[in-house]
Order: sequence, then structure tokens, then C-alpha cells
Amino acid sequence: MTERPPAPPPLDPGFGVYVHWPFCKAKCPYCDFNSHVRHAPPDQARFVAAFQAEIAHTRARIGQRRTQSVFFGGGTPSLMEPGTVGAILDAIHAAWPLDARAEVTLEANPTSVEAERFRGYRAAGVNRVSLGVQALDDAALKALGRMHSAEEALGAVAVARAAFERVSFDLIYARPGQTPEAWAAELKRAINEGCEHLSLYQLTIEDGTPFAALHRAGRLIVPDSEAARVLWDVTQETTHAAGLPAYEVSNHARPGAESRHNLLYWRYGEYAGIGPGAHGRLDTPEARVATSTERGPEEWVARVEAAGHGVIVDEKLTRAEQADEYLLMGLRLLEGIDARRFARLAGRPFDPARVAALLEDGMIEALPDERLRATALGLPVLDAIVADLAA
Repeated sequence: MTERPPAPPPLDPGFGVYVHWPFCKAKCPYCDFNSHVRHAPPDQARFVAAFQAEIAHTRARIGQRRTQSVFFGGGTPSLMEPGTVGAILDAIHAAWPLDARAEVTLEANPTSVEAERFRGYRAAGVNRVSLGVQALDDAALKALGRMHSAEEALGAVAVARAAFERVSFDLIYARPGQTPEAWAAELKRAINEGCEHLSLYQLTIEDGTPFAALHRAGRLIVPDSEAARVLWDVTQETTHAAGLPAYEVSNHARPGAESRHNLLYWRYGEYAGIGPGAHGRLDTPEARVATSTERGPEEWVARVEAAGHGVIVDEKLTRAEQADEYLLMGLRLLEGIDARRFARLAGRPFDPARVAALLEDGMIEALPDERLRATALGLPVLDAIVADLAA
């Protein structure tokens, strides 16, 4: 934790757009995201038309907004042609004009082939790239099913830094056999690349993935909770010392370089989910609604062509559900959550006795402006804290 309490979040978290590109060259064995491998390249013109239609449908539903952030996620968005990205951004801007300082992020694989498109993405309007480096060790990259070497990844980072104003990359730790010393060295090497933002995720075993099958068979052994906690502590100490402290459980940045789009999620702002399997939170005249679209890429396109959108889930959220989501997202942040906003969403304040008990146990701490945040002791058991406060 920092010595000085962070500034409070803005009163209005803002509006953003998430665009999902569902295709990958290969499926990583740890990944349970909505990603699909196709032997023949998808018809990008057809997908552009579908994205444009779904954006127009959502605009007709919620009306005017000013877009603070756009995020192209996947899948592998860097498999899109720059012209595809530009056409989608044009449609977003026509529906909800982009703020002059809007953050436009695209996730990319750090291969030399995809790095060749970086200048095209920049010309299309992307100003931030997030690279899926995942490891700076060739043996670990092979085990993770990645299609690049550490050297190739660092080359792509250098190309990205020359093309974009802002660059982030991801690393996965708590890998099989990883020691604190090895992780500290790898993390320092990453920090020395000079990026302003790092997303550092512990390897988790997700149901339905090849890693889950290997884990059940005893052929994939990951660090236990005690060893993982040591690696988490190394992460916090190393990044803080280098000037990239955590601002969220898994995300670290130099001051001012935080991901604005992800902050919008964690602050429980409003966002439109566009594309196959995309989720959204929209504020309609009737209620805040949770939306999600058809996951299958071809099925999504067919739905959009038939109905103008691919939405298959469209649920009004109760006050309790909104308050729970705000807690679950906001307590991930170093800035914490606003107890007054929780009370407005839930229609009731926190239970003072539960708050007092969590404070006494050192799981949460009080900040100015009636904010609460999880402590270093509480972050590893965040789900339990959320359940306690929401009860």
C-alpha cells in the first residue's frame, strides 16, 4: 500500500465501448476466453458491417454519450487489418463522439508479423497497445502455448513503444516450478523495458481448458497458496520499488498511466459490449441492464444480419445486484469504494458491525471521503470480504 491515500475516484466513471474480436491463431492451453481458431481467415468486411450494425442498434437504445475509452479485446485483435479497426472506430465516433483525450487500446500478440501492423493501427486511431507477452523465458512460453520467443516479444515491445504513446504488457506468474528469485529477475527485466503499465496475473486453472485436464491428472503442478502468496509479495515489492505500484489487484502503473478503460469497469461505469460474446452494462431510462451477445462468431454475425444486434442476454439489474457488482469491482482498486455510493445503489448503508469487525481484523481500512479499501492482508481473500459487506 502507498504511504499517502490515493485521490478519490471521479463522481461520474464515464462511458466506454468494448469491442470483441474472437479469433486467434491458436488456443492457449490456459485460456477460457471466448476465442476461436479458424483455418480460413474470417471475412473482415462482413464482420465490420455487423459491428457497425450492433453499434447503431445500441446507440438507438441508449442515446447520446461521449466516449472516454475504447478497448479492442479478444481473441487476438491484432489479427484485424488496420482498416477494420479504423472502420469500427469511425462507427463508434459517429454513434458516441470520442472525447479529445479518449483512450483507445488494442490487445496484440507480440510477434514480428503483428508488430508490422502497429503503425497502421496508430494511423487508424489506436493510441495504446496491450501486449500479451506472458513470460520472458522461452521454456515457459512454450509451456504456455505461446507462439513467440522472449526475444521476439521484446522486439515487438520496442516497435510498440515507437508507434504508440502508451504501451502495456501482460505477464503470467505462479507458473509451475517458478521460484521467487526467478520471478523477481524476470519482473525486473520487464520493468527495464520502460513500459508505463504492467498487468501481472497469477496462473489460474480454468475449467474446460487443457491445463485443467493436466492438473487433474497430476501432470501440471502449480504453486500452492502459500508459495503463490510469496510470489505475490515479490510482485508488490518489486513494482513498488520501481515506481509502478499496484492500483488494482493485478495491475501496476506509473502515476497517471493507469488503464482508463479498465478503471471504468472497476469504478462501475457504463460500457457497451460490441461483438461476439461481449458483455455490457447500459443505463437505459428504465434501469441499468446487463447485456451479453452470442458467443459463436458466425452465429453472432447471422443474428446481427437478421435482427440488427447479437444480444442474447438483456437483464435489468436490481439495486442489490448493482451494489454487489460495485463492491466486487471497486474493492479491487487501491482507491477503494465510496460507502455513500454503495448506499445509493443498495438503498441501505453498510452494516456498521460488519465494517467494524473487518477494520479490527485488518482486512479493510478507512480512507478520507467515506471510502473503504481492502488491505494487503485482505486482498487475497477479497471474495470473502465482498460477501461479508454485501450481507
